[in-house]
Amino acid sequence: MHNKYLVTDEWRIIEDRWRPELNQGSESIFSIGNGFMGQRANFEETYSGQSLQGSYLGGVYYPDKTRVGWWKNGYPEYFAKVLNSVNWIGLRLKIDGVEIDLAQQKVLDFYRELNMKEGFLFRKFRVELAEGKELEAEVTRFISMKRKEVGALRYQFKLIGFSAEVEITPYLDFDVINHDSNYEEKFWEGLEENVATQKAVILARTKKLDFQAAAAMRYELYQSDNNPITLYPEELCRDKYAENSFSFKAEADQNYSLYKYAAICTSFHYPKDQLMQKADELASLARRDGFDQLLNEQKEDWAARWEQSDISIDGDAEAQQGIRFNIFHLTQTYTGEDARLNIGPKGFTGEKYGGSTYWDTEAYCLPFYMASAGKEVARNLLIYRYHHLDKAIENATKLGFTNGAALYPMVTMNGEECHNEWEITFEEIHRNGAIAFAIFNYIRYFGDEAYLAEYGLEVLIGIARFWAQRFNWSEAKQQYVMLGVTGPNEYENNVNNNWYTNYLAKWCLEYAAEAYAKVIAMDPSALERINKKTKFKADQELKQWETISSNVYLPSSDELGVVLQQEGYLDKEQRIADELPLSERPINQHWSWDRILRSCFIKQADVLQGFYFFEDHFSKEELERNFDFYEPRTVHESSLSPCVHVVQAAYLDKMDKAYEMYLRTSRLDLDDYNREVHEGLHITSMAGTWMSVVEGFGGMRVRDGKLYFNPKLPKQWQKLSFKINFRNAVLKIELSSESHKIQKISGESVEVIVHGESIKL
Repeated sequence: MHNKYLVTDEWRIIEDRWRPELNQGSESIFSIGNGFMGQRANFEETYSGQSLQGSYLGGVYYPDKTRVGWWKNGYPEYFAKVLNSVNWIGLRLKIDGVEIDLAQQKVLDFYRELNMKEGFLFRKFRVELAEGKELEAEVTRFISMKRKEVGALRYQFKLIGFSAEVEITPYLDFDVINHDSNYEEKFWEGLEENVATQKAVILARTKKLDFQAAAAMRYELYQSDNNPITLYPEELCRDKYAENSFSFKAEADQNYSLYKYAAICTSFHYPKDQLMQKADELASLARRDGFDQLLNEQKEDWAARWEQSDISIDGDAEAQQGIRFNIFHLTQTYTGEDARLNIGPKGFTGEKYGGSTYWDTEAYCLPFYMASAGKEVARNLLIYRYHHLDKAIENATKLGFTNGAALYPMVTMNGEECHNEWEITFEEIHRNGAIAFAIFNYIRYFGDEAYLAEYGLEVLIGIARFWAQRFNWSEAKQQYVMLGVTGPNEYENNVNNNWYTNYLAKWCLEYAAEAYAKVIAMDPSALERINKKTKFKADQELKQWETISSNVYLPSSDELGVVLQQEGYLDKEQRIADELPLSERPINQHWSWDRILRSCFIKQADVLQGFYFFEDHFSKEELERNFDFYEPRTVHESSLSPCVHVVQAAYLDKMDKAYEMYLRTSRLDLDDYNREVHEGLHITSMAGTWMSVVEGFGGMRVRDGKLYFNPKLPKQWQKLSFKINFRNAVLKIELSSESHKIQKISGESVEVIVHGESIKL
C-alpha cells in the first residue's frame, strides 16, 4: 500500500522523470525551510497544472471563525489557519511570446533533486516549444539557514538551436489564497507597494490579527554566468503585487542565469514601522554578497548540523534515505532559536490541520531535539507550554473546571484551543498528560531538577488539578473513573475509562506530588512563590491527589491477560487488520465514520502508547501479551503509529515486525503510505522515526541518570551509527552485529550500560 516513484539515494531525494499526476505530492516532499519560514517545491515559472502554491511564515496565522449550528459551550472561538503568504520565487518566462508552462508544453526531460546534505533544491527540465525549438533550464533554490529572512534562486536557461526574444518578469505576490479558503476568501490586505529598477518591496497585513509582513526582492541577469546584462525593466505594482518585466534577444545555445534574492520580515520579529526598510536592506545585502557566497554559507551550516544529528545505516539504502529525509525536515522545521515557535504537524509543507502545536511535540518530538539539538533547545519546547499556562487555565475554566485547573489545547497558536472537532477538543484530553510526561522526560534526560522550581511545578499543579476534577467517584465500582474521553485511538470517540488516559492521569497526580516534595527540599523560596501564585493548599490538595491516584479504575481482561483499551472493547466484533481487503484500506478513506467507530480497529498505538511511556512499570511478558493482542488490530492510519511499534517490537525480539514498521514510519511520506502526501508532510511523526532507530534498534533508554543500550539491528543492516547529546557529553555510538563501539567525543564523563555491562566514559 505505497506509491514508490522516487530514486533511492542516501543523501538525495530524486524524481527522475516528469509525473504531472504526482506533482502536488512532490511539492510536499521537496519542500524547503529554515525554522522561520518555508516553502513547498512549487515551480518558479508559471504552472497551470495540479499544484498547491504554498509559502509559510513562522508564527503568522489567521483565526477563522468556527461557529456552527451545533455550537456547544466552551467550543473554540476559531480555527487557526496556517496562512499561505507571499510568493517570492515567482517569475514568468516567455520565449517569442510563448509562456513557459510545463502543463502546456511537451516535457522532453525532467529531473528534481532535494540535496539534503547541503540544503538546496535543484531542478532541470527540457521542453519543446515548437518543432526544432527546445528550451533547457536548471534551477537551484534554497532558504538560508544562516540568514533567517533570506531566500535565493538561480534560474539558468538555454535556447537549443535557435535565437529568440525572451521576456522575463520577476515578481512578488501577496495576492494569494489558502487551499482551504471558503469561497476563495483571501487573508492578506495590501498596505504599500514600492517598485524600482531591479527591485521591489511589498508590505501586507493579515486580516483580524494584523500580523504584518514585508517582502523585498532584488535580481540580476548574466550571460554565461559572468557577463552582467544591463536591464531596463518596466515597473508595475498593484494591490499586494509588484513586478519588473524586461525583454532581450537571447542567442542560440548560450547560457543565461537570472539570480533572484528575496527577504521576508514579519512583525513577529521586527517593529512594524521597520519592516519594509529591513526587508529591503536584507535583500540588497544578499544580492551584494552573491548567490555563491550564500550557497556556501548554506552548505557550511548544514554540514555543522549533520555533524551532530546524522544517523548512518550501512547496507540498506532505503532505510538510510528514509531516516535522513526525516532528520532533514525536522531540522528545517524547528531550530529552537525562538521559544514562541513550535513544531507544526505539517511544518512549512502544507496547510492541513492548522495550528502550530499538537501533543505530538511532547510525546514524539522532544526526544529527538534533546539528543540532537541539546538542552537549551529542548528547554525552549517546555517553556513554550509554561508561557501558555494561563491560557490553559482559561481553556479549562470555559469547560467548567475551577481552582486553577489547566487543560492544554489539542491544537494551538498562542495557548488558546483552536481545534474544531468536538470529540477531539473536549475529549482527547490525554494531551495534558503528554505535557507532564515531557517535563519528567526532560529532567530524566538532562538531570535539570532546577526546571521544576523555575517552571515545571506550576504546570504540573495545573495539570494535576484538572485530572483531580476530571475523575469522578463511581459508587458501582467503588473506584475513580473517567467518562467520555477519546484516547490516542481516534477511531473510538466518547468512551469510558480509556486505559491509557486513566493510567496517564493517575501517574500525573503521583508525579506532581513527587515534584512538589522535590521543590520543598531543593528550593523553599521558590515553593513559597509557587504556592502564593497558584494559591496551592498543600495539605488538602496533595491528600486529594493521593486518594484518587491510589484507587483509579483500570479496565483489564483476566481471561486474555491484557489491559482493555476501554470499557466494552471486547463487546466489539474481534477481527485483525490483515483480514481487511486492500480495496478497503485505508479504512478512513473507504468506510463510514459510523462503521469505523463500531469496529475494533485501532488507528494508532493507544494501550501501547502507555506501555511505551511507562515501559519500566511493566514486565516484558505483560508488554508482549498486550502487543500481541493490540498490534494485529491496529491499521496504522496515523503517522504517529508505526514508530511506537518499532520500539516495542525490537524490545520483544520481533525483528521482522520492527523492520516492517520502521520502513513504514521512515518512508511514510516518501512512499505515500497513507495516500495524503499532497496535503503536506507528517513532520511531527518524523521524530518518531528517530525514536525507531535510536530507542528501537539502538535500544537506548535513560534510567537513574545513566544511558542504557541494548542494540538489536535488523538483518538488512550491516552497521548503525549516531551521536547522542546526553547531559554534558556528546557520544558517538557505532553498532554492528559483531561489535559495539561507544566513544565520548566531548564533555564530561558519563556512565553507559551496554547489554547490562557498565562502562565509564
